[in-house]
Amino acid sequence: MKKFKVAKVKKAKLHVKKGDTVIVVAGDEKGKQGTITKMHLETHRAVVEGLNMVSKHIKPSANQPEGGVVQIEAPIHVSNLMLIDPKSGKATRIGRRVNTAGKTERYSKKSGEVIK
Repeated sequence: MKKFKVAKVKKAKLHVKKGDTVIVVAGDEKGKQGTITKMHLETHRAVVEGLNMVSKHIKPSANQPEGGVVQIEAPIHVSNLMLIDPKSGKATRIGRRVNTAGKTERYSKKSGEVIK
């Protein structure tokens, strides 16, 4: 029996992170804004609050004796998200630079404003 080596997946540095306010630039939710609540770094996807809602069927359990259908947020690929510029409120690209303290910081390419 052959043994295969499993390659380690390197966690990518993405342009968005948890807590960022983003706008969707492609797909069914195009033009809508929301805050990122969860990141899936391995698959390059983010869960945005209130967007990309899907129906999920729940089996009856101790917590939910009725079971039923619930609406949950599905992840969106980060390539379909753009950060909102803190100054103008429009979509912007981000850059990375080293500040005076020697720390890397993200900044808006449109306004030059530092993104917290």
